[in-house]
Amino acid sequence: MNLYYEDVEIGRSYTTPGHEITVADIADFCSLTRDHHPLHSDADYAKEAGFPGIIAHGLYGLALMEGLKTELKLYEETSIASLGWNNVRFKHPIVAGDAVYVEMDFTAKRESGSRPAGIITEAVRLMRDDGTLLIDAEHISLIRKKP
Repeated sequence: MNLYYEDVEIGRSYTTPGHEITVADIADFCSLTRDHHPLHSDADYAKEAGFPGIIAHGLYGLALMEGLKTELKLYEETSIASLGWNNVRFKHPIVAGDAVYVEMDFTAKRESGSRPAGIITEAVRLMRDDGTLLIDAEHISLIRKKP
């Protein structure tokens, strides 16, 4: 799509394709981040803690949200930088076997004073396929203006 700043419509919504969380996904994130807490690596430990099995790291879910959004190809050639994530809330655990997707909508935009670009704000939600909200967050990005 290659949305430029001028193309962003406040209130416009997008939904990504789904992704099934696997034990291997969680194990890969454990290895990548060096966070091998037993909630993420030991099913018996996780069950004793009240979960149905191992759970994904909250930061894995947040990173996956960005990856799933990227698959929409909204800013393939127009994205300049992520300026950060605000108000991140982990609402429910992400469990191996969950099928998830992202709902995203534009909530604000403003000019950037120092570049030929604009700053956009997205409300981003990681959802389980049964409609359960897993992670709720706000993402701020810098994207190009039309040439």
